Amino acid sequence: MELDETALSGLIEESQDTHADAIRAVKEPLDGMVDLGQQARSRNGLDPDENRSFAGENRRRLSATAKRAGGLLAATGIVAAIAEFIGSPAFASSGTDVQVLQTASSIEVLAVATYKTALTLPYIGGSAANGVIKAFATTTMKQHADHLAAFQAATTALGGTKQTKPDPAFVPVVDKAVTSITKASASAGALLVVGLALELENIAAETYVNNMSLLTDANAKKVTASIMGVEAQHVAILYAVQALLKGGAGADITLPPPAAKLPAAAGKVGFPNSFYPTSSAAPATQGALS
Repeated sequence: MELDETALSGLIEESQDTHADAIRAVKEPLDGMVDLGQQARSRNGLDPDENRSFAGENRRRLSATAKRAGGLLAATGIVAAIAEFIGSPAFASSGTDVQVLQTASSIEVLAVATYKTALTLPYIGGSAANGVIKAFATTTMKQHADHLAAFQAATTALGGTKQTKPDPAFVPVVDKAVTSITKASASAGALLVVGLALELENIAAETYVNNMSLLTDANAKKVTASIMGVEAQHVAILYAVQALLKGGAGADITLPPPAAKLPAAAGKVGFPNSFYPTSSAAPATQGALS
């Protein structure tokens, strides 16, 4: 199958532009979020009622996450450990903004590690790889690293401990997928890599969409929304790449596209939802530290 490298290069360039805009947009709101958080802490202003409400919401979402993942998460004991932490005094004293930032960091750590692993595969990052797909994986990994740095900087500025470990609930899922990928053929493995990346990008985007309803600080919302847009664009690009790999129609991805030859589904493959769902969102406290 031939991929149109010019067209995919254009998508990567657009992703870089969106990412650069998001990183610029994040700086001022992050600084404001940190200033307000530091002021609240200096006045002992952390609201215990807010934290209790936040904990209740996240226990409910954690339960939903466990049900979606089935026995895999239950067998690891991760769900019970996170639920116990959510009810602990350490949780109540750390502040919802820090908890959200730590969980966002844990998702970004996992994304960076996953793309890094993918790039060790010969058909993704090796000499046999398509140059544009390799560039997409490399570029996207760097974008996630930038998001991680932004979240970690805000966490430490608020007096929290920066999260450097991957989201604990999703690590077993990724490890299981990587095992399957390394045993697959190049063609099957490429589809599995795209599928795994798509799942992680959706988790990130949906988590940040969900966080918008949990956060009350306007600056925190701006930071989350800016990075959320980049993750959503990653999702759209991956849907397009997945469709190419499945349909063998890479030659039809051109700018402008051959509209008469494309199926009707081509117009919506990158954005299948009228409204962004949150069913795969991680609990906002899932990656919080005690």
